[in-house]
Amino acid sequence: MKSIVIYSSRTGNTKQVAEAILTALPEGTACVPVNEAPADLTAYDIVFMGFWADQGNADKAAQAVLKRIDTDKVALFATLGVPPMLPHAKETMVAATGLLPKGQTPVGTFMCQGKVDPKVIEMMYKMFPEGHPHGRSAERDERHRLGATHPDENDLANAVAFAKEVMANLG
Repeated sequence: MKSIVIYSSRTGNTKQVAEAILTALPEGTACVPVNEAPADLTAYDIVFMGFWADQGNADKAAQAVLKRIDTDKVALFATLGVPPMLPHAKETMVAATGLLPKGQTPVGTFMCQGKVDPKVIEMMYKMFPEGHPHGRSAERDERHRLGATHPDENDLANAVAFAKEVMANLG
């Protein structure tokens, strides 16, 4: 089964997850940033597509690739600045899935918390007042502090397990 891993990464989080996923795939599988994604993806039996979350969706560079993935088997993975069990994470994956051109249902999805670019945190705190969901608060500062430790070894092991499960289910 011919596979490829494509990722978009701003801070290195998604690249780390992509590289972990790659270790569970057949030898010779390509792992490329979005700007190096092949124009024609129909040669692949499965595309693992990774992105970083930006305003409740895949980042713009990843969106461009998502919109042209025309293979039947797609596995999506993402990193974002909140724990993956929060509604925002789930909504982000739903939004990204909605970009697939043939209405494909991913054969698997994986979300991983990642560190947020400190420049983005600073920008958000300047844009939004205290009390706003994106404004400075003790809870938000703590979330960013904890998020800065991700992806950690456990997250990367979970990414490998995700890829193995996807491949096993494809038979």
